[in-house]
Amino acid sequence: MHSFGYRANALLTFAITILALMCAMASVSDNFNSPSPTSEVQVLNINWFQKKPDGDDEVSLTLNISANLESLFTWNTKQVFVFLAAEYQTPKNALNQVSLWDGIIPSKEHAKYWIHTTNKYRFIDQGSNLRGKNFNLTLHWHVMPKTGKMFADKIVMTGFRLPEAYR
Repeated sequence: MHSFGYRANALLTFAITILALMCAMASVSDNFNSPSPTSEVQVLNINWFQKKPDGDDEVSLTLNISANLESLFTWNTKQVFVFLAAEYQTPKNALNQVSLWDGIIPSKEHAKYWIHTTNKYRFIDQGSNLRGKNFNLTLHWHVMPKTGKMFADKIVMTGFRLPEAYR
């Protein structure tokens, strides 16, 4: 007969194999989900637009951020990390990204939201490159599953412009 240790080892190995198989199936099942999130951002006011003493441009914005990210949630979704970034070009860099706001959505019940806020993080350009600059506001999200790989995507909203003069 087999000893107790041998039987316990066989049982544990079988249980871990089944658990790994279930995790793999959960991860694969997320590939069949085709999310269709929506978002809209409005710049209500440019609170200030100034040149700092060190020569950098700084902007403060009042924003309305609304989004419906419910379609990102499946039974395998733990949480979703969301952030709003201003994206623009300068002569030195083809893409500059400045994070303006972020949040963590813990469940599907919190995935449809409307927020009236100023930028949570400072919108600063190292140099005097923001006067009259066109920029995009991009809502990025990272879906953090309970098991499997993370998924990231974004919605780009165009048509925003900073003033020509400091205020």
